[in-house]
Amino acid sequence: MLPIASRIEDIERSLLNIADPTLYLFDGHNLLHAGGFANLFELRDTLASWVAARGARGVLVFDGAGGDETRGPLEVRFAEHADSVIERLARENRDRERVCVVSTDATVRATAGRMVKTLTSQTFLADFEPATHVEEKRAELADRLDDETRARLERLRRGQSE
Repeated sequence: MLPIASRIEDIERSLLNIADPTLYLFDGHNLLHAGGFANLFELRDTLASWVAARGARGVLVFDGAGGDETRGPLEVRFAEHADSVIERLARENRDRERVCVVSTDATVRATAGRMVKTLTSQTFLADFEPATHVEEKRAELADRLDDETRARLERLRRGQSE
């Protein structure tokens, strides 16, 4: 039997592979300024990757005019009053799924409801770990052959008889 610490590590590792069922509602301009992103496109792409890697969904809402779009599991919306959109989405979805509002605006966090997790933009960014992609080296067939088989194949390639 494995020691308890090893089993806990295995459980934690397996939990990392479980999709996060949370709907994240992001206050776009709050995060843009709090995170020092170069522009809203950098923020959008960063959050789209992060939400996708977690297996979650997200809505990034900006004040003002712009083209609404979808990037994988992240919707990007523009509205005259982003705060109202975030509050409405939290209210509409909090009974159906886990909702997390990310906004520095205390009023938005307070009106999201008791059943909604709320984070300031600074708290979210402090715990934020960007999604990473690691390319693993392909296992070459030659790396898995014993020396005798490799030598026989080389003779075949050169047209030499055994």
